[in-house]
Amino acid sequence: MLYAIISQDVENSLEKRLSARPAHLERLQLLQQQGRLILAGPHPAIDSEDPGQEGFSGSLVVAEFDSLAAAQAWADADPYIAAGVYKQVTVKPFKKVLP
Repeated sequence: MLYAIISQDVENSLEKRLSARPAHLERLQLLQQQGRLILAGPHPAIDSEDPGQEGFSGSLVVAEFDSLAAAQAWADADPYIAAGVYKQVTVKPFKKVLP
């Protein structure tokens, strides 16, 4: 089943994000190689594809997991959590309708 992992950043998270980004992306790339990643990306803090020093306000990952517990465990192990980037992470079942 698909799950949405919706994360909210702490204030001024950009430096923390940049330091943990390689490890964060490595995990996402593994999901992609396994054919389980639907989409992933950050929410710019301003209305711009490149927010510069404004940084990001959070992230969204939609991926396939065996269960809600498995999706939660994967989210809990995110390097962004260990680096203090995220202040809140919500994991919910997701039903893709379109496209």
